[in-house]
Amino acid sequence: MEVLMIVCICNAIRETEIRQCARAGLCDVDQIYQTLGCQTKCRQCVPFAREIVADEACAAA
Repeated sequence: MEVLMIVCICNAIRETEIRQCARAGLCDVDQIYQTLGCQTKCRQCVPFAREIVADEACAAA
């Protein structure tokens, strides 16, 4: 069973959505949010979202 961790409470963005965008080549968090039809609001999620993107970049290397 996959855990559906919410990264951004303001926009209800899940970790899996950020990982999918990162795997598709998006590296900028603001660009990822736009792709998902959202925008960052309180920005408390941005550091964690960046970690997820970096993790995916390392996995691809």
